[in-house]
Amino acid sequence: MIFTGTLPAFWRSDVPAKASQPTLTFAKRVAYQRVIEEVYWGHRIWPKERPDPKPSLDTVMPQAQLEKKVADYLRKSHVLEDYWQQPLTAEQLQAEMDRMAKHTRQPEVLHELFDAMGSDPFVIAECLVRPVLAERLFRSAMAPQYASQAVGQPINFAKANRARFRGYTLPAIAASSKEGSTCNDAWGGITTSNAPTGRYAHTTVWTGSEMIVWGGFNGQMTFFNTGAAVK
Repeated sequence: MIFTGTLPAFWRSDVPAKASQPTLTFAKRVAYQRVIEEVYWGHRIWPKERPDPKPSLDTVMPQAQLEKKVADYLRKSHVLEDYWQQPLTAEQLQAEMDRMAKHTRQPEVLHELFDAMGSDPFVIAECLVRPVLAERLFRSAMAPQYASQAVGQPINFAKANRARFRGYTLPAIAASSKEGSTCNDAWGGITTSNAPTGRYAHTTVWTGSEMIVWGGFNGQMTFFNTGAAVK
């Protein structure tokens, strides 16, 4: 028996196709890295005593160097995840993006960076925030004698290409990081008397009046259960 005409509703599939989410390949990351460097280079002052004109970005930063920068932060991200079981989470990236927007000392530059990346919070989180956060956490987690070995590890490009949108929110950029701040950009020395032993991967907390340092290890697998409070 052959039926013609419109299929009954219970025979039709009304389920919409799953919307594809944006992903970032290595090539796309390199392209965005160039966009970021263009903004930074545009704000770099060329010395007046130089008789030659300011060169283009391509002259001072070739494609190979852009690729090296991207490979570096991806490699450090993977080392944190695979060797230290400290993957960069969406919550961490969002928090760092919020911190940048709230405390930047150059809001006009950050506005340009956001605009250059289409004000896309996913792209900003992955291409502007991830490099900064990966570098900071990598340095705090890795002892110097192991860091050079870790950065020599190969990159898992398949994993890098799987970065997907995770519901990031674009934060508002503060007019000035100095508004409402008690910081006067002045540095002062502190006493080293009773200072804690030098360490890595420790926990640091600022209470508003003092800094508390606790735990960590000395880079030779000796872990500390000590710390100190510094005012």
